[in-house]
Amino acid sequence: ETGFVLQELNGAIRHLKEWMRPKRVKTPLISQPARSEIIYTPLGVNLIISPFNYPVGLTFSPLIAAIAAGNTAVVKTSELTPECGAQTRNLIEELFDREYVAYVPGAIKEAQMLLEQKFDHIFFTGSTRVGSIVMKAAAEHLTPVTLELGGKSPCVVHSDARLVVAVDRIIMGKYMNAGQTCVAPDYALVHEQVKDRFLDIMKKRLRARYGQDPSESPDYGRIVSDKHFDRILGLIMPDKVITGGEYDKGDRYIAPTVMRDVTLEDKVMSEEIFGPILPVMGYRDIDEVFKVVSELPRHPLSFYVFSESREVQDRLVYGIQFGGGCVNHCVMHLVNDNLPFGGVGDSGMGSYHGIYGFRRFSHSKSVLRSWSRPNIPLGYPPYEGKLGIVRRLLG
Repeated sequence: ETGFVLQELNGAIRHLKEWMRPKRVKTPLISQPARSEIIYTPLGVNLIISPFNYPVGLTFSPLIAAIAAGNTAVVKTSELTPECGAQTRNLIEELFDREYVAYVPGAIKEAQMLLEQKFDHIFFTGSTRVGSIVMKAAAEHLTPVTLELGGKSPCVVHSDARLVVAVDRIIMGKYMNAGQTCVAPDYALVHEQVKDRFLDIMKKRLRARYGQDPSESPDYGRIVSDKHFDRILGLIMPDKVITGGEYDKGDRYIAPTVMRDVTLEDKVMSEEIFGPILPVMGYRDIDEVFKVVSELPRHPLSFYVFSESREVQDRLVYGIQFGGGCVNHCVMHLVNDNLPFGGVGDSGMGSYHGIYGFRRFSHSKSVLRSWSRPNIPLGYPPYEGKLGIVRRLLG
């Protein structure tokens, strides 16, 4: 998380003069003599609400963009990560005057209080359910919102995929932070020709990555709270588990778990998992992939396809609506600050990172600078005899 934040920070420092430079655009003949440009001005006072799963990166990344664009901000972090919240508060209060960046501690009550205020922009990262609450509150003041939400992100493994590479990268994307990652592969759609091999490799590579007992691995995390632990555990169907399934509530530990032969009717497919469970479904042709994705309730936040065929890659990437994604990898689009990151539809609205974050926290102001001389009377009444000339100018 800190490395990602430093990347964002250094990029903003390096490129800010370029980002904030007015952008010249063409001026039509009818408006001549003049020059047209877009200038970027701050939105004003921003409310930034960040989630529990990456409490450093998902707090400071939008804050960097807000500051770069010249704004002030109020920051509210998740009550589920109180230690990170305390350190964030200390850092903000050490670095900034309260009139510039203010940290507000607290839980639901404090969040509701903040949402009752009028801001110039609200930037929220979290669940779709809470995102809806944020948007309703913002509507009372006609406040624009950026919503970074979730969604069941599919991972398609085609028959020509390099399976060992695919499995290694899916494990990395799925089980980092114990699956509590908004862009984690939520479920896998694996071609029937390679499904059994895929599952066999998955079992072996999970042991290679996390050992015989992942609870002892220094690289494997825990679930953030008892409430989330119980919810995730309730999604596991023991009769479909091929590896994992072990848990320890006292330690909030749930093992990296893979389930096979999952169907759309199973509970695990009814909501975003946000935990270390990978349901695996089979398919025989690409049309089945489109059918599965379309039958789930929301557009995916992310989409991943493993295939060596450019035709298969493009058919899926162009044909499925999703926020962002990768071909032959997982999660890596998130860490490239040259790419806009965000959802689409009910998986989010608006994008940020790099220049896209600067623009998200800026108003693009249109300015036409005209000359006082010559004063061409074509646009002034009376218009008799002028309309033909205007039509020709407008083409």
